[in-house]
Amino acid sequence: MSKKRILLIDDEKSLATVIQACLENLADWTVLKAESGTEGLLKAQTEKLNAILLDVMMPDIDGFTVLQQLKNNPATESIPVMLITAKVEPTKHHQYAELGIVGVINKPFDPLKLAEQVAGMLGWN
Repeated sequence: MSKKRILLIDDEKSLATVIQACLENLADWTVLKAESGTEGLLKAQTEKLNAILLDVMMPDIDGFTVLQQLKNNPATESIPVMLITAKVEPTKHHQYAELGIVGVINKPFDPLKLAEQVAGMLGWN
């Protein structure tokens, strides 16, 4: 089986570095990083990806707008997307499902359990 490739779209550089280290070292996945929604959309269209981990609050385009553009593009519509956010509202979980989001990871998260959490949401375990 080929190595899983995940795109992390998050403008917080230090957090993105932690997430990348966790997923690459604990799960042996390849993590590509994008520091903005615009960069993330471009990489999603040009890279072969197994999943996208998407921050909700970003300065250029927010995560929900990025998600909408991913779902409206035939080249990216089938890539599973997980949100990573500090502002998760439990009442919105059914809305997230309707948007095609496979899961939500709350910030702060446990770095040692992150890979396991992602794998569980994607059915990779």
